[in-house]
Amino acid sequence: MNAALSPFELRLSNPLETSDGRIDQRMGWIITAGNDVTGYGEATPLPGFTESRADCESALSAAITHLQADAVPAAYAAVTDRPAARHGLATALLDRQGKETGRPLYRLLGADHEVDAIAVNATIGHADPQSTADAASSAVEDGFRTLKIKVGTGSLDRDVDRIAAVRDAVGEEVSLRVDANGAWDRETAAEAIDRFLADDVALIEQPLPAGDLAGHRSLRGRLPIALDESLTAHDPQAVLAADAADALVLKPMALGGPDVARAVAHRARRAGVAPIVSNTIDGAIARTAAVHVAASIPDRPAAGLATGSLLATDVAPDPAPVVDGRIAVPQTPGLGISEVQVDA
Repeated sequence: MNAALSPFELRLSNPLETSDGRIDQRMGWIITAGNDVTGYGEATPLPGFTESRADCESALSAAITHLQADAVPAAYAAVTDRPAARHGLATALLDRQGKETGRPLYRLLGADHEVDAIAVNATIGHADPQSTADAASSAVEDGFRTLKIKVGTGSLDRDVDRIAAVRDAVGEEVSLRVDANGAWDRETAAEAIDRFLADDVALIEQPLPAGDLAGHRSLRGRLPIALDESLTAHDPQAVLAADAADALVLKPMALGGPDVARAVAHRARRAGVAPIVSNTIDGAIARTAAVHVAASIPDRPAAGLATGSLLATDVAPDPAPVVDGRIAVPQTPGLGISEVQVDA
């Protein structure tokens, strides 16, 4: 099998400030696999969610060597415990399979009917109450009906004021989620839940540090709890077994691939836990793969996939644009990507 690895670097439109530092670029590799039909994959590691860039590159290099010898099981073995690398490999091979069989990736993953678009949330960053409300109003004008508001970097009083300002600005019909990125202790999180109830917050994402499953379990019952970073500290099955969440935020590129994310979503649903598909600010290949994962899940909540606008450059033309708060699901075979820009 023809197989190759090509590095890329993407610039963000504006630097993103996170609790782990500033992000102004994303670096990774495009994986190509196939002979007459070529599949595309993307591995864009993000330490804290995935392996390091060095470990990702080493695993991918070994996997490519095995693919060139038509040893697909050995290629998968080479990326064991390297989620970004496995995501790139699995996406390339699934894209190739979809193209060979004439099926869009979401149908290959198990969807039994056509899905033309899925609802996505807008993400509102940290700012003062008025600026937060203005950003929320702008998102609603753009058609978003679900907003995720970042909290936890300032005082709880300030965050309560911000959420109240957003609710006043957007009305009662818009769903509000808040995301603390693990910033609080148990006492602060419990107080936050009590105070956010007045503004009809739909769920709170990762209120406590990733490792505290018992704490998250103790917070459940008053406001739905979604876990994101906890899926990097614990196996998803352990999170489900701990009864620690009402929803799981599934990032295929951090879980090891579209197939793994779809399987986790299925297990979550069987446990009565909602699967929310998201990403880690990735190029068009990984982003589109996540769109297909979300489309393969029945009755899905709004997904966290409206991130393409955060990038100034990309690895391919975007086949899944966001319009009126919904992201298009490509209907062509495979991912829906026919050309890449390896010099991005």
